Amino acid sequence: MTDTLRNVEAQPDDVFDDVALVLRSALAGDGDGVVDAFDKAAVRSGVTGAYEVAWSLAGATVGDGIVAGPWRLEFPGIEEAPYDKRWVARFLSAYANADDASGEALFGAAIADGKLPQCLMTLAGSAVATLRRRDGGER
Repeated sequence: MTDTLRNVEAQPDDVFDDVALVLRSALAGDGDGVVDAFDKAAVRSGVTGAYEVAWSLAGATVGDGIVAGPWRLEFPGIEEAPYDKRWVARFLSAYANADDASGEALFGAAIADGKLPQCLMTLAGSAVATLRRRDGGER
């Protein structure tokens, strides 16, 4: 996965299509659609494809115009939070810090722990909630 780029604009069109499908499914409350979109990316490009979609979702969540870090994860009680919520907070922090290595390590750890599907669902939900908040709840 070392060939991933922080700049999501450099992603292939299928990644954008997959991200759009994830967001549409999440907005509609279609968990199966979210899973199917990640599966489609994984079938096409392996684990790297699913990672690129997740990294792009992190970019959508963090947003444009972020000042270069270093950013610290300030989340009181993070160690008591459920696995998927800790993972999403750390994954977004990795994105905000342009820390591909940490993002990839988190992705690999979630796979090894058998928690990746939960983490990706939570990431999609977080992206949708953030986009709705930014749009004033219009989505």
